[in-house]
Amino acid sequence: MATARRLIIGLGNPGPEYEGTRHNVGFAVVDRIAQKTGATLHQEKGPVLFGWARYRNCAFGLAKPLTYMNRSGQAVRKLIQRHRLTPQDILIIVDDIHLPPGTIRIRARGGAGGHNGLQDIIEALGTDDFPRLRIGIGSNFERGKQAEYVLSPFTEEERPMMEQAIEIAAEAAITFACEGIREAMNRYNRKTVPSRTTS
Repeated sequence: MATARRLIIGLGNPGPEYEGTRHNVGFAVVDRIAQKTGATLHQEKGPVLFGWARYRNCAFGLAKPLTYMNRSGQAVRKLIQRHRLTPQDILIIVDDIHLPPGTIRIRARGGAGGHNGLQDIIEALGTDDFPRLRIGIGSNFERGKQAEYVLSPFTEEERPMMEQAIEIAAEAAITFACEGIREAMNRYNRKTVPSRTTS
């Protein structure tokens, strides 16, 4: 397949012990896009899973760095170099404790906002001028317990809401890949996920 025009990168921690945790929603979104498009991810040179996806007539790349969250920068930099992209051609998907659970925010650029994965990418690329999609995971933790909170799984009550958020985030990421950051922002920054579901 031809060189990627855009690349969707979900951040997370590798290993089964981290599956389903709050910190791994970036991985979850990439996995959902792969399911929707029939894409298969395989290990590229270096610590990263990569695959080609196609949605209708649009082709794009999917990636999950296999470094731990706080060391994502070098993997992202190598992906950009290997596929001859610019920072504006990628979308980084991360969790965000500063947003209510299930909230989605897309930005064309910006600081790390206290997120160590984003900070490492900014340092590795030498710029914060790259698109990012943040998914709120809330901040329901006691002082000094942030690390335990982000590495914990969602509760049974939270899971349906977060599954909806992951689905919407997958749609937003595909929109970015196929139509650009402005269209993704215009269409999905207004999206909200209900905090409660009824049976």
